[in-house]
Amino acid sequence: MSQMDRRQALRVLGALGATGLTAACSRWVGDDAGEPSSDEPVRIGMVAAQSGAFKPIGDELIRGFQLYLDLNDQRLGGHPVELVVADEGETPDSGKAAVEGLIKQGVVALTGVVSSAVMSAIRDTVEQSKVPLISSNASPATLQSVVYIWRTSYVNDEAGRALAPYVAQRVPAGGRVAIVAPDYDAGFDAVQGFRQSFGESDDRIADPVIWTRYVKGKPGRNTYAAAINEIMSRKPDALYCFFSGEAAVVFLKRLHEAGFRKQIYAPGFLTEGTVLEQLKVSEAEGILTSLNYSADLNNAANRRFASAFRKAHGSTPTTYAVASYDAAQVLDKGIRLAGRDLSPLNLNLALGRVGQIDSPRGPWQFNQPRTPQQKWYLRRVQRDGQVLSNVLISELATLG
Repeated sequence: MSQMDRRQALRVLGALGATGLTAACSRWVGDDAGEPSSDEPVRIGMVAAQSGAFKPIGDELIRGFQLYLDLNDQRLGGHPVELVVADEGETPDSGKAAVEGLIKQGVVALTGVVSSAVMSAIRDTVEQSKVPLISSNASPATLQSVVYIWRTSYVNDEAGRALAPYVAQRVPAGGRVAIVAPDYDAGFDAVQGFRQSFGESDDRIADPVIWTRYVKGKPGRNTYAAAINEIMSRKPDALYCFFSGEAAVVFLKRLHEAGFRKQIYAPGFLTEGTVLEQLKVSEAEGILTSLNYSADLNNAANRRFASAFRKAHGSTPTTYAVASYDAAQVLDKGIRLAGRDLSPLNLNLALGRVGQIDSPRGPWQFNQPRTPQQKWYLRRVQRDGQVLSNVLISELATLG
């Protein structure tokens, strides 16, 4: 305690006696090592899709964050946590309404956000509110020059940037790589990152990108028929594609039915989550993907996290859950650094000092644009016992 704190405590002691002092000081107790512990709850707003097409990812964000709380006595920075979840939905308007509602409830920080379109829509709202947002998924490449928005996931173009040099080494001179992706923000970023890193002037990727219609929810059986016909007519040596969730399942099934047997490369979202559970071995085995996390990474943080996640949910942890787990870890460190003067503004200042995060994906830290400087990994879909899994092959690059 400071000298002033001691004088105040003595006055309280004189008025209330020892028992009264204990109760009065129970709101904040610290030790000499500077580890604050408080009975004052801290309110965190979680923006996560709980309806619509993005719900599976929203569920993973909640699971990851809650797991960190479960492993840390439901506290962040010494405070008990009140986690308030608002449904992001699947449109920019619904996401913006969720954020505005949480800010009105007096949260000290926000986290979550699945959709890149929602992130773009809430940018000004968050910056003007001066309530820090530690986003655990959405991260469009166009999100620049922000003060109150931090991201524990990645920038959307990074998976393609990490993978492209590997693909370029394996496609022979004179070969062709077909590129296909849906026409929305994340699809544009995934293609641009891949093309820039591969070399946009390289003849092997000179063919026009095959853009498909972006579909929310489960696509129909023939949604990708025209794109697949175009792929087959080009007879490429390899395919680079960007899909996730139900779209990935439908696309891969239809592509296999059409007879495509060349190597498939993609950002790891193509085979992340429940996708592999819905595919046959012949439809997915051998696909190579890049991602900032693999569930079989051999480090202490991941062994603890993955074991606890499987025990709690009976499923393999995903990059979505890891990023949300890390968002909780970032807040834990930031709230502790902010100390007694906890406010959104002071917390945001403290976030710049959290340093290295000991993550299940491997150690990382924030760079100047407030995104992770982190490793990216190459994974191959192969049999793991009776099921298909994303198996770690090697490191690809450190980006950020």
